[in-house]
Amino acid sequence: MSYQAFEVEGGHALKGTIVPQGAKNEALQIICAVLLSDEEVVVSNVPDILDVNKLIDLLKGLGVQVNRLDDHTYSFRASDIDIEYTKSKKYHNDASKIRGSVMLMGPMLARFGKAFLPKPGGDKIGRRRMDTHFLGFEKLGAKFEYDPLEKSYFLDATHLKGTEILMDEISVTGTANILMAASLCPGKTTIYNAACEPYIQQLCSMLIGMGANIEGMGSNLLRVKGVDRLHGTKHRILPDMIEIGSFIGLAAMTASEITIKEAYPQKLGIIIPTFEKLGLQIEIQGNDIHIPAQKKYEIKTFIDGSIMTIYDSPWPGFTPDLMSIILVVATQAKGSLLVHQKMFESRLFFVDKLIDMGARIILCDPHRATVIGLERKYPLRGIEMSSPDIRAGVALLIAALSAKGKSMIYNINQIDRGYQNIDGRLQALGANIKRIQID
Repeated sequence: MSYQAFEVEGGHALKGTIVPQGAKNEALQIICAVLLSDEEVVVSNVPDILDVNKLIDLLKGLGVQVNRLDDHTYSFRASDIDIEYTKSKKYHNDASKIRGSVMLMGPMLARFGKAFLPKPGGDKIGRRRMDTHFLGFEKLGAKFEYDPLEKSYFLDATHLKGTEILMDEISVTGTANILMAASLCPGKTTIYNAACEPYIQQLCSMLIGMGANIEGMGSNLLRVKGVDRLHGTKHRILPDMIEIGSFIGLAAMTASEITIKEAYPQKLGIIIPTFEKLGLQIEIQGNDIHIPAQKKYEIKTFIDGSIMTIYDSPWPGFTPDLMSIILVVATQAKGSLLVHQKMFESRLFFVDKLIDMGARIILCDPHRATVIGLERKYPLRGIEMSSPDIRAGVALLIAALSAKGKSMIYNINQIDRGYQNIDGRLQALGANIKRIQID
């Protein structure tokens, strides 16, 4: 059985301009939402990545008419859906491979009164429980069953009714699912403790464009008045904030001058200020972000002089998807940093590979790591390693591009799940990276 790997020759400064792809996490929500209408929905700036393409294939299997209008624009028409297909072995196999498939439940419940879903897969970053989704569906009047042998969920929702929902956790996918279900649910639904990420705001904008009645967009209290039907619309996906943060980290680690075009920095929350805490110089130029080549950068301390701590939290806090990038950038800074990854207990387990590369990191527990910066006095060294998940995979790729010597990165399908043509785009900046086939 053959597979692909990245061969990386590190230690080269990069230079140039790069355009971020469409946001992966937004795309997964938006593509699921096309099931809410039997009219045409046109979505642009769709990233060409594995997870998104697999979700589109799932929709095709359900009977959605899908036309690719250009490289990143699709039209969808969900006018003739075979809901029984969700019980097939093929659907079970395909849907279990991607986390985003969980957001098909809300639209199917709202429009067809039932949903079937295998336990979704995705990253191996720790537990990602489903309770929030099902507690919300139950509040709306749905009944669900879990088959432990088939590892699948079945929901019946023939009598949905609007209600008050207090989310037991701030879940982006949970909020998206309940929001989509409530948009066609009779009566009024209030969703309190809702996620308010830009992805959710974008989903709200799309649903409102389809005729939904939603108030509170951008806050943690959403009010939804159910409508009888939703119609078609056009929607453009935002640039991917995680990819933008990854490119900022890449520029820092390789001491490179990089301009990120069409990054919409006003939509990035505290991402840029958080990188600035590591001493990075970041210039905003309209909708673009420019990172000048920086040989040295120093981690700031808190006002009282204590060690800087960066932790993840729901929006508008710092996104957990960039914690691995922050950690890698700190390895070559001056100073020390405590990284506190609160939301997933396995996401820091890739640091053993950075330690093998020469980084000074103490893994305190599954959630915390202390990084003692090397100040570029001792460059990381190239090694052979495997990508454990999407975000850690890109963090290791950035480390390899900064390292002295050659690195081999295996299991790069994890990286391809979230980053389109990453090797080709980095080569355009001058990176020495090759995609090789291993038999």
